[in-house]
Amino acid sequence: MPTATETVHHLKDLWDDKIAAQLQNNQLALLRYRSNLLGADLRITNFGGGNTSSKIMLPDPFTGKPVRVLAVKGSGGDLGSIKESGFALLYLDRLEQLKQLYRGEAHEDEMVGYYPLSAFGQNRVAASIDTPLHAFLPFDHVDHLHPDWAIAIAAAANGKQKLEEFNRQYGRKIVWLPWQRPGFELALQLEKAVKENPGCDGVLLGSHGLFTWGNTQRECYLNSIRTIDQMGEFILEHQKRLNAPPFGGEKYKSLPNRNQIAAAILPTLRGIMSSNRRVIAHYTDQEDALTFAGSEWAAELGDLGTSCPDHFLRTRICPMLVDWHPSEENIDTLKALIAERAETYRNVYAAYYNAWATPESPKLRDSNPSVVLIPGVGLFGFAKNKKEARITTEFFVNAIHVMAGANALESGPATHPLPQARAAEQSKQFESRHNYVALPRSEAFRIEYWALEEAKLQRMPAEAEFSRKILLVVGGGSGIGREVALILARKGAHVVVADQNAEGAKEVAGEAAAVASPEVVAHTAIDISSAGSIAEAARFTVLQFGGIDAIINTAAIFPVAQKDGQLSETQWSKTFLVNVTGNYLLAREAGWILRDQKLPACIVLTSSANAVVPKFGSEAYDISKSALNHLIRELAVGLAPLVRVNGIAPATVVAGSTMFPRDRVIQSLQKYKIEFSESETTEELRNKLANFYAQRTLTRRPILPQDCANAIVWLASEEAAKTTGHIIPVDGGLQEAFLR
Repeated sequence: MPTATETVHHLKDLWDDKIAAQLQNNQLALLRYRSNLLGADLRITNFGGGNTSSKIMLPDPFTGKPVRVLAVKGSGGDLGSIKESGFALLYLDRLEQLKQLYRGEAHEDEMVGYYPLSAFGQNRVAASIDTPLHAFLPFDHVDHLHPDWAIAIAAAANGKQKLEEFNRQYGRKIVWLPWQRPGFELALQLEKAVKENPGCDGVLLGSHGLFTWGNTQRECYLNSIRTIDQMGEFILEHQKRLNAPPFGGEKYKSLPNRNQIAAAILPTLRGIMSSNRRVIAHYTDQEDALTFAGSEWAAELGDLGTSCPDHFLRTRICPMLVDWHPSEENIDTLKALIAERAETYRNVYAAYYNAWATPESPKLRDSNPSVVLIPGVGLFGFAKNKKEARITTEFFVNAIHVMAGANALESGPATHPLPQARAAEQSKQFESRHNYVALPRSEAFRIEYWALEEAKLQRMPAEAEFSRKILLVVGGGSGIGREVALILARKGAHVVVADQNAEGAKEVAGEAAAVASPEVVAHTAIDISSAGSIAEAARFTVLQFGGIDAIINTAAIFPVAQKDGQLSETQWSKTFLVNVTGNYLLAREAGWILRDQKLPACIVLTSSANAVVPKFGSEAYDISKSALNHLIRELAVGLAPLVRVNGIAPATVVAGSTMFPRDRVIQSLQKYKIEFSESETTEELRNKLANFYAQRTLTRRPILPQDCANAIVWLASEEAAKTTGHIIPVDGGLQEAFLR
């Protein structure tokens, strides 16, 4: 086997002999190590794509004697992040015995039911449908990967011919195998192909991916990256010789203000794509996506759809291309085109489903596209969460690379039979344009609505309460806002923490990410006294996740009087600017997003018990909160029926509140003649004041940020779907605040 330096030129050999040596006595750990290295480069395989396996000896828990066990990536696992616990372990001899039970291709799905019965020991990791593909290959270590360069050859109309050319050029013995849906039948075909081609060092599956192997973990890894690297070099040489712009050349130029346009249309896009169920968006304007979206061939290649099943399951049968002329038409025209094109796409998708569905097929899931291409702007992905939406766009970029590679390999008009077809009569089912071959719609349907794929979906855990929801939490950098952000993160929301204190927002976002995941939390600075700042925070949220489902504001100021007990005119004005006008601006500047989405949404604002309890010395704050109460009612009327607007009215929340700096706490303690010492910490002083306030309530308990946050989250939830225009007291039973 050649050394790494002789082997790879475009990829990188990540293998570390020191790390591998420490794992040498644990083949499962070495398999995990090999898998993680392969999954670390998207050019080698996509997120969740591909499989790796090792055939290892382990002591049988029944007899104590060594037995041969297949360790293979479990169903739904990801090579880049898989742990040792993510591999399914199965008795190899039992898998071999399944050949005697196999009743033919029409019954291959029933074989999956035997995999759990073949589990080794206490291993209960769900085995994937690819398990027999690894089991029946006569090699100790096997990689099945989906590298763009390999799929480009596999999806080329002259793919088999080009593979033969590749083998001659690099002295390789890679075998071509026509398209076959993954499963037991493909496993037998793989086994047969290897037996009929002694000395072969890999198999390329038409329209699918690559199989490579080795006698050791290191040899297998090196064979995989060497093969992929050589295929990459092969493709790149063809592209260089072709010396032509990709995808027929540029039809539309990329717009310099594309991010601004993306932000302007994303709420409309997300709302339309959520006609069945809410989705989260991911937008990218990376060069490959822009090049494809604005190319001459985008429409015809896009209509073909993807070839590799791993791509297809994320990107659907094909993307939705919006035929927009960026230099000639405006944003309103684009929004109208999106709605028009989406309706057409849904009708076409429904026809596709009806054409191939059988009485046994799962019900139609969603007829909306998961990938949208807009010339001049870029690529949009939609899924149940941010991570899945991002991965969807990554998969389509992989598909773009595949199409570009297949185009570069073109050596003449495509002719039937195409090498992807197992038999000449099946060839007409495959469509080809510019040397790129896509999966037939019938095969695409067999994968998308496969009973085994449906079973995998059904095994997914139930979604959390706020999953698929996007919430902008203003004032989220401390106090009540911080608690709201943390609760929402735990409940599955996508959260943007916004605060005037940018560092505070960043810190809370980090806390929220720790209880959820980094991809569902973002942070930004905001000044609610500035319409421009609010608009920028709203735009940030839209670009991050696609829209806004709820706006929560806990930010306010409490002015501290001067030594003479009076407020300055500036203090008075700023109190109303932040506490009243800021909330109005928040609803106004984000209102277009809620309107464009056309999805039920809500706003929750933070008032105060002071709004109905007059006090000496806090007139500006109290009156501003009274005005806010009526603003809540006015907004509820004005934004109905799509948007609910409610508020909470806490009694004094001292703990964790930026409105209670040390000087204000001391001023209040002096006002109420509560003894304290300057040596006490601010938190100790706050606790004294909070306990004093608690004694004035019926429950005698201090009001905590968590109490208010729980009420806010309830108002933002579907449980409060029929509550609007109301302010919920969270005051422990403050009699002075009882409405008369």
